[in-house]
Amino acid sequence: MGTLVTLDLPAGSPVADLPWVITIGSIGDEEDWEPVVCGPYERAHALALAQAVVADEQLMAVVEPLLPRPDAEAIRDEIELARAAVEAPGGDADAETVEEYETRRVRPGRPPTRDEVRAGWSRIAARLTTV
Repeated sequence: MGTLVTLDLPAGSPVADLPWVITIGSIGDEEDWEPVVCGPYERAHALALAQAVVADEQLMAVVEPLLPRPDAEAIRDEIELARAAVEAPGGDADAETVEEYETRRVRPGRPPTRDEVRAGWSRIAARLTTV
């Protein structure tokens, strides 16, 4: 059984509506190959596909949102926000404890069909072109 890592989002989070990617790699050092990055997908599709792929193999899947930004300045703004979050009082820079991760056992459901994924791509494209 593999491992799936993703953000634990609160209900109604606007991050859930972003496009998501899946990065799949080996667990441990036994296999020496470059991770595979797939996407974009809608979040539910990304989670279901990642679960289906790692269910029976010793693989790790990381499912994370893409931050579509239209230019270099917008990307720099995101970088500054990330840096500020770490440097702020109580941010990760001040943390002296080991991070604790919550592990949840999930049972793989039905992965989306090719047509469902393509329909999701159409919805993502529509959202990206209206921003």
